[in-house]
Amino acid sequence: MRLKELRKQKGISQLKLSIELNTSQNTISRYETGTREPGINELIQIADYFQVSVDYLLERTDNPKMYK
Repeated sequence: MRLKELRKQKGISQLKLSIELNTSQNTISRYETGTREPGINELIQIADYFQVSVDYLLERTDNPKMYK
């Protein structure tokens, strides 16, 4: 998952992201290390926050554009 890459590009900490997404910093850390996987609702929330597609977030494509 591209979460860490996207977070660093935006210049925000795990703590700031966790506050923005209403979750714990520990959860963000676990998503980034792969020790925990987000559910579909969390994936959508993360993708929406970074304005990328879920497929881009999950590294299924290199095209970050969201299609609506």
